[in-house]
Amino acid sequence: MNEKLLTLIDSHAHLDSSQFGDELEQILQRADEAGIKQILTIGCDLQSSARSVTLAAQYAQVHAAVGIHPHDAGEATAEGLALIESLLAAPKVVAVGEIGLDFFRDHSPRDQQRTAFRQQIRLARKHQKPIIVHDREAHAEVLQILHEEHAADCGGVLHCFSGDITMARACLDLGFYLSFPGTISYPKNEAQREVVAAVPIDRMMIETDCPYLAPVPHRGKRNEPAYVRYTAEKLAEIKGLTLSDVARVTSRNVYDLFGIGAVDQQTKIAYQIRDSLYLNITNRCTNSCVFCAKFDDFVVKGHELKLDHEPDIEELKRAIGDPKKYREVVFCGYGEPLLRLELICELSAWLKTHQVKVRINTDGQANLVHGRNILPDLAGKVDALSVSLNAPDATQYQKLCRSKYPEIGYEAVKDFLKQAPTYIPEVIASAVSYPGVDIAACRKVAEDLGVEFRAREYNEVG
Repeated sequence: MNEKLLTLIDSHAHLDSSQFGDELEQILQRADEAGIKQILTIGCDLQSSARSVTLAAQYAQVHAAVGIHPHDAGEATAEGLALIESLLAAPKVVAVGEIGLDFFRDHSPRDQQRTAFRQQIRLARKHQKPIIVHDREAHAEVLQILHEEHAADCGGVLHCFSGDITMARACLDLGFYLSFPGTISYPKNEAQREVVAAVPIDRMMIETDCPYLAPVPHRGKRNEPAYVRYTAEKLAEIKGLTLSDVARVTSRNVYDLFGIGAVDQQTKIAYQIRDSLYLNITNRCTNSCVFCAKFDDFVVKGHELKLDHEPDIEELKRAIGDPKKYREVVFCGYGEPLLRLELICELSAWLKTHQVKVRINTDGQANLVHGRNILPDLAGKVDALSVSLNAPDATQYQKLCRSKYPEIGYEAVKDFLKQAPTYIPEVIASAVSYPGVDIAACRKVAEDLGVEFRAREYNEVG
């Protein structure tokens, strides 16, 4: 990975902290050198909210959030809330926070905390700003208030997420993001790492919460934005991704929620995940699957994949560059690649001259599309096929995948899988673990067809 191209965002810092003294210039310089190009500094009371706005105005890489922390809930008077509302109008103020409940310290009476939390959610909804939620030992009540106050209307993030997997899924169902600090690197924090492993990275952010919660190897010392890189590295290790993947995806998530940073538009055609290069050659498809992520957006692992045209062979070669840099090249993208059979055959032949493994992810209905058996066309050019089976029978398949060939689509997929090993060395049938899908029955169908089977996580694309 080219270190100079790495871009990370610290989505939760307290740059106004007295612990930083007069070192802020040097701290921001170290962050920049570590690849942290944007920092969101968070207000916790009236004074720190005002200071955060000042810092955002002073430094190009800094944005601000303003709010009253549950420890200081007593400040949420009519006058205090009016001041927060006035600060929301300042340039580069992107959120209301941090707000929420803290039943661990209980520095403020709980009823006062609840009232302040509700009032600030209403303020965020009024101004259409996302919220940054503090939740400590108050999981059930935080969720209850988020529901009752319709917080999904403004969206937000649970910062320093400390709940279990059930709590995480409830937050995701609300449309919220989860943010993780350096605590995921602590040796005894296996429970939090289990949550990280279970949550789609497309709904995650990383943070320092500096000057607190420094990650390993700086645990016990003053934290600072440059150290968010260690959290990113640990997240990459847990998710089986590269540091570049984590930087790209989490930065895109910050952009989507807060509008901080920028969207990389350069990878619409060829995009890298881990050490594989994926080719997005069409957004057309023969299916309209109920679980397809493109009905929400066209983003996969931080890559924007909505095409404004279908690339030709020369565009694809330019986008690929040197194919030997990758473990494999995969025809995938946000459409059915075998709709462009002629292009795939030509490009695959070129890739094979570079001794690169070629894989195609397909819905398996290409023989219906082209009116003939197209598998011989792929022989010698394609090393692997991953075919979306997705159901154990035709009725379920049509309900989930909504094929353009409703009467014969499923049988065509099975026939494609059955014939494919004659022409392609590696053939895998897959199914998405969507609610209601009988994975065991899908596996049995694959075994009967004589091919391998793989279950894919629902909501984990790429």
